[in-house]
Amino acid sequence: MFTTSAHDLSGQRVLIVEDERVAAEALTDAVRAGGGRVVGPVGSLEEALALLAGDEAPDAAILDVNLAGDTVFPVARALRRHAIPIVFVTGYDAWVVPQEYEDVPVCRLPADPDNVVRLLFERP
Repeated sequence: MFTTSAHDLSGQRVLIVEDERVAAEALTDAVRAGGGRVVGPVGSLEEALALLAGDEAPDAAILDVNLAGDTVFPVARALRRHAIPIVFVTGYDAWVVPQEYEDVPVCRLPADPDNVVRLLFERP
């Protein structure tokens, strides 16, 4: 899938945690189209946490809520401890996201990848 992005990510490192290959590819294309650098994509909680334990923290993250039955919230907590912006994507209703993340944008799948990226970097 080819996409063009109006968002200037200028080298921002964006972690993509998504277990659906097609969705991960679309999000990867949207980040790269804006000049961003993709970290991952990874499809499991364990892979995401391992990446976060590395030396280079991402500048932002796109997180699928459900990863083959696991929830992504441990990754979200780790990112928020470092004030790293996140956006959740999910096929479920927004109510599955705990109240502690009420300020985090939630995009319902199938989500427009360019819109997900826009929400990630356009904060009030």
